[in-house]
Amino acid sequence: MAAAPALVSYMQFKPHMLMVLAQIAYTFMYIITEASFNHGMNPSVYVTYRHIVAGLVMLPFAYFMERKARPKLTRAIFLEIFVLSLLGVSLTLNMYFTSLKYTSPTLLACMVNTIASLTFILAVILRLEVASIRSPRGMAKIVGTGVSLAGVMTMTLYKGFALREIGHGFIHVNGSTGVVQENWLKGSLLTVASCITWSIWYIMQAYTLKRYPAQLSLTTWMNLVGAAQSAAYTIIVEHKQSAWTIGFNIDLWSTLYGGVVISGMVTYVQLWCMEVKGPVFVTLFNPLSTLLVAALSYFVLGEKLYIGSIIGGVVVVIGLYLLLWGKQHDESQRKEAEDSKAPIFSQDGNFLNGEA
Repeated sequence: MAAAPALVSYMQFKPHMLMVLAQIAYTFMYIITEASFNHGMNPSVYVTYRHIVAGLVMLPFAYFMERKARPKLTRAIFLEIFVLSLLGVSLTLNMYFTSLKYTSPTLLACMVNTIASLTFILAVILRLEVASIRSPRGMAKIVGTGVSLAGVMTMTLYKGFALREIGHGFIHVNGSTGVVQENWLKGSLLTVASCITWSIWYIMQAYTLKRYPAQLSLTTWMNLVGAAQSAAYTIIVEHKQSAWTIGFNIDLWSTLYGGVVISGMVTYVQLWCMEVKGPVFVTLFNPLSTLLVAALSYFVLGEKLYIGSIIGGVVVVIGLYLLLWGKQHDESQRKEAEDSKAPIFSQDGNFLNGEA
């Protein structure tokens, strides 16, 4: 009898546990990717290889699980997938991971929290979102968006002094290239640009899913097309053939980890949690990776932690939760509206509500 309540508790908190594990996975992705870049791997080569791996891993699942439900791939839908791949994979991630060479994992993890605010602004412009100044929830969304952007400006324009080092770190990630060149403003602007394109990708993805409602197949296509786009870009900017060669070292492990765990497993986990609990629930866990990355980078890797990143990160998280508090009411109203419109049938198959 005791097993039944335990099973109920597990199923109730299963989405929470999965999202915590997903954020832990993202934390290690930041660290292992920076270690690979310090070792000398080209960020564009990393993006290309990572999404080739992700596409090949997702391909059998998409083929067999959506074989009957997958709609026909028309030219118009493929063009949308091409643009989605550009926004969600090749363009965005090339800017995103290139910025890691100039900044730090802590800054990148903080900046990701602004995607919700940027998406909200774009949704208001496109009239997909309502921002009413007459309600506390509406004001919370507007103020939260402004506060988050203020936090981004703080992290971008103010680096500040570094906290006192507590030691040399338990793990060293410096590789053959020596000290990584830092250009804080350039890296910050690249990160902001990647977050903007990511926000556009989220909005466009919602439209594409209505015409191509096959999430696994869409994910596979975006990975493979994005990998091809990234490869074309890399061939133009990187003329050294040796940049494409990776051995059994940190470069290979970071590529496999990013492709299989992040672009494969974590993406599936987030889609499942989003279906069960909604997008607001998934976004609530983003600040967890920010805290984990900052702690791991400072205490374990012995990296510098700047006061500007700390202040800006705290401001971004405050603004994020104000925005999410306002959005939570919208999600509740949407679900109530959908439930009220759902048709109810009698035992003889006739409508009890709605129109026949």
